[in-house]
Amino acid sequence: MRPLLVRLVEDYWGILLLLFAWQAWVVVNSFNPIVMPTPTAVLGDLVSHPGVYLGNVGITLSIAVFGLVAGMLVGTGLAVAAWFSPIASGLLNPLTVLFSSVPVVALIPVIARLLGYDTSTVLAIVVIITFFPSFVFASSGLRQPPPGAEDLFRVLGASRLDLLRRLALPAAMPNLAIAFKLAAAHAILAAMVAEFLMGTTGLGYLFAKTKSDFQTEQAFGASLVATVISASAFLAAGWVEKKVRERYS
Repeated sequence: MRPLLVRLVEDYWGILLLLFAWQAWVVVNSFNPIVMPTPTAVLGDLVSHPGVYLGNVGITLSIAVFGLVAGMLVGTGLAVAAWFSPIASGLLNPLTVLFSSVPVVALIPVIARLLGYDTSTVLAIVVIITFFPSFVFASSGLRQPPPGAEDLFRVLGASRLDLLRRLALPAAMPNLAIAFKLAAAHAILAAMVAEFLMGTTGLGYLFAKTKSDFQTEQAFGASLVATVISASAFLAAGWVEKKVRERYS
């Protein structure tokens, strides 16, 4: 088995090269740490203040997870409603496209007025960001059963509910897995954007506060932690997608 360090260098040499270039660029140009910290300074702050990051990570991650699950359920539920009824399909398709096209920055003040300036607004933003991929991919999957399978079910006298439960939903599972992979990373970033603009808690709030206080190392640290979590969520969701495809393909 190859040594761990060798495998890390081989797999992530691009990231290491980027970090080296960042360090060299800051040192050569003698940037003030307030303007641009070095990656070593950012990592040093992460090591020195783990409690600050862990507390805010827990808040952002919990909101992102709940929002992701709720968004997937809402999107899938709307897709099922559109599959059941042509009237619902005609209403939901344009409305969801229109609703998802509104910039998040414009939605946050409106939702905050309705729900309050707290975590409920952040959760609502995550749901809004994540429901659309599940709606689109679930709608596509529900309408793409194996060739001839729907006709066979109808010949055997299956009800509309039986078609949904035994044919349409299993056929849509690979598509839902793709939607889950896309939405998993976006859920973290959506929570951070809402926290940044709301100024309440979480990684987004930590980034906004430290940026305004000129604690640039900690602001970059919050960004780095969010990036790592988003990438990890994407990779984990990719593993889930692989397992779902093996089960339902």
